[in-house]
Amino acid sequence: MQVKLAKTAGFCFGVKRAVDKVYSQIESGEKIYTYGPIIHNDEVVRDLEEKGVSVINSEEELKALKEGTVIIRSHGVPKSIYDIIEKAGLKMVDATCPFVLKIHRIVEKESRAGKQIVIVGNSGHPEVEGIEGWCEGKAVIIGSKEEALEFLPDGPEKEVCVVSQTTFNSKKFQDIVEILSKREYSLIAVNTICSATEERQKEAREIAKEVEAMVVIGGQHSSNSRKLYEICCEECENTHFIQTLDDLNLELPKSVPCVGITAGASTPNKIIEEVQNYVRINF
Repeated sequence: MQVKLAKTAGFCFGVKRAVDKVYSQIESGEKIYTYGPIIHNDEVVRDLEEKGVSVINSEEELKALKEGTVIIRSHGVPKSIYDIIEKAGLKMVDATCPFVLKIHRIVEKESRAGKQIVIVGNSGHPEVEGIEGWCEGKAVIIGSKEEALEFLPDGPEKEVCVVSQTTFNSKKFQDIVEILSKREYSLIAVNTICSATEERQKEAREIAKEVEAMVVIGGQHSSNSRKLYEICCEECENTHFIQTLDDLNLELPKSVPCVGITAGASTPNKIIEEVQNYVRINF
């Protein structure tokens, strides 16, 4: 059986940078905390916890800290979190993806200039919550074409600035912007989907079109992995979403000539190699 492995599968630049920052801090010997899981991969987070890294899940937990180093997760956080860390006098290491930091600067500047901020993304996702936390005023979050059709700015003269969650589905973002651009208000749309995400989604779609079965590897809470799964399902009915090799219950007839494999930006290479080798050997 032929296996087509996506060249873009695995850690993206921002994720690798964040994970490397945590491991390098462990060597300092200080108590290390991450504000939220550093990335959306349970295997990585578990390994870090075994090495003494604790996850902080709320502002209340953060305010209770008296010492230690707090590492900002790759997804970024609201400005209020930086303020709490600074006020407490804690050491901070910022592992926010540079592509996400760019969005923070955009929404901070444009909201300060009086524009209505629209974030195209998944409500409740930590990256989206972080972006919203840099707006002066309340941002509007839109995740579907239906929500775009219902959107109205705060006032008839209000200018609108649209940005996107870095891991959002590229085609859906374009569809939403097209709907918003046809309305009677001034609109600026900035495509802030990172280039690695767009490339990964494009490659996943192309591979899914060519194979009889598709395997998408990623964390259960990983937005970019879920988007890859959605895209692959559109092109290949026999698509499977797994987190590790233990989740792979793949039953294929011997006549299936080709299986495709891709993985989200938070998936370690070790897991990808395990799945790839298993499929090659057993099918």
